[in-house]
Amino acid sequence: MKAIINVTIYDYLAYHPSSYVIFDKQIVAVGSMKNFKTDQLEIIDGQGMLLLPGLINFHTHIYSTLVRGLAIDAEPKDFKGILEDLWWRFDRQLTLEDLFASAVRYGEASLRAGVTAVIDHNASGAIDGSLEALRKGIKETLGMKGLFCFETSDRFNVDHCIEENLRGIANGDGLFGLHASMTLSDETLSRVEKVLGETPIHIHVAESTMDEDKTLSKHHMSVVHRLGRYNLLNPGSLLAHCVHIDDEEAALMAQNKCYVAINPSSNMNNAVGSFKYEKFRSHNIGVLVGTDGLGVNIARAWQDLYYLGKNEMRDPSGISLDEIRHHIIQSYVYYGQVSGHKVGRIEADYDADMMLIDYKAPTPMNEANVFAHIFYGVYDNLRPRHLFIEGKKKIEHFLLLEGFSGPYEKTEALWEKVRREPWI
Repeated sequence: MKAIINVTIYDYLAYHPSSYVIFDKQIVAVGSMKNFKTDQLEIIDGQGMLLLPGLINFHTHIYSTLVRGLAIDAEPKDFKGILEDLWWRFDRQLTLEDLFASAVRYGEASLRAGVTAVIDHNASGAIDGSLEALRKGIKETLGMKGLFCFETSDRFNVDHCIEENLRGIANGDGLFGLHASMTLSDETLSRVEKVLGETPIHIHVAESTMDEDKTLSKHHMSVVHRLGRYNLLNPGSLLAHCVHIDDEEAALMAQNKCYVAINPSSNMNNAVGSFKYEKFRSHNIGVLVGTDGLGVNIARAWQDLYYLGKNEMRDPSGISLDEIRHHIIQSYVYYGQVSGHKVGRIEADYDADMMLIDYKAPTPMNEANVFAHIFYGVYDNLRPRHLFIEGKKKIEHFLLLEGFSGPYEKTEALWEKVRREPWI
């Protein structure tokens, strides 16, 4: 049993200055330092630092780790070109070994950014066993939390995609992966409908206008309505992006208790447009954030939701900090629903997924303004001094503990295979 003492505890709901937390795999007790008794505990002196819950990345592509630094002769001019010239040439070359290497390296970076859990959306030439390879890297090697699915698409062998997702669900991954409406035939969606049951889906929705335009022209309905037609919008479904949905689609998402995972940096990088925050708010849709594989910085993603959302609304008061805090609180609730883990609170019976932040407040900090300190101060340069997942220390004095790996030595061979890939 361990105890962290002399800390300011904040979990977006409760604020406990000068406090302690006792924990093992889960949190046992939280209290004021004036009531603390050692009781033969392993003591970690927080020395006045902040203790926060770990962050969660709600939509990412771990396999993208190994594309960093790859130079290919391509200058895509639109989203179709981005997919065909880069990502689809890259992902179909990935082996199980590549996926494991991606997972370990992506997980390492995530830990350094205070991220203790990821929800991944995989695509790779190796389908069978791909989710297990990711699971071994993220969960077994690094001890992180993670949920994994394979993005079913007519680009791949659909039988294998479905089977891999069902294996993942049987292993507790909780979500069935689909790429996007534009790469899924009616036959494929019908087959998924037959095996889905009550499992939520994880899918890209209207990331670019191409997804909506192709769906409207070929199927004569919008993306979200097409998913609804095949009874795929189970409660808790995770719809990534939703940049170009309309109000009717937003209403259908809300009716079916779906969530949107916004990926602001990726949308800017791909120049696909800006999300419409007011649409999500007016329909009371749960809002989460991810990185879409473009890095690991979830603290920045929450900031981008706030800054870019207000900019799109052309209203500097259009989103309140309290709204962002509410979304963060609810994001932990959502993860608990799909994973079965109690996370996001620093109180008894919750998993001890938490980080110590060495933050020196430049102005007075109290219960009324602590979130502003977190959002503008900690999130601006988040770097945990210590980080724990289910009570096990993963970072100590800013350093990853032993057992973590270096660069992947087979990257150059992978890149050469990608360069030799024919253009689509």
